[in-house]
Amino acid sequence: QVQLVESGGGLVQPGGSLRLSCAASGIIFSIYVMGWYRQAPGNQRELVATITSGGSTNYAASVKGRFTISRDNAKNTVYLQMNSLKPEDTAVYYCNAAYYSADRWGQGTQVTVSS
Repeated sequence: QVQLVESGGGLVQPGGSLRLSCAASGIIFSIYVMGWYRQAPGNQRELVATITSGGSTNYAASVKGRFTISRDNAKNTVYLQMNSLKPEDTAVYYCNAAYYSADRWGQGTQVTVSS
């Protein structure tokens, strides 16, 4: 049974930092492209960042330079370090695992940036 479990969300002030984690089970983690997506109320889900099995990364323009995606294949975990957070980063953040037609999602974790 495939499971992606996100953690690390919460309430943070503008300019603050959070680190999201996504622990995967039931998949051969190392071969999957792992990604973080987010969805704010009234908006479509959007790409935040992805990391390939080889470690190549891709970021949305809105987060480039502030967010860093990384993975630890030994721990079957992908991370999203979020710095210099802005109110517009407020959303539910979802972990994604993709390998060809296989596409898995976590349940999401809420990130709220507010003073």
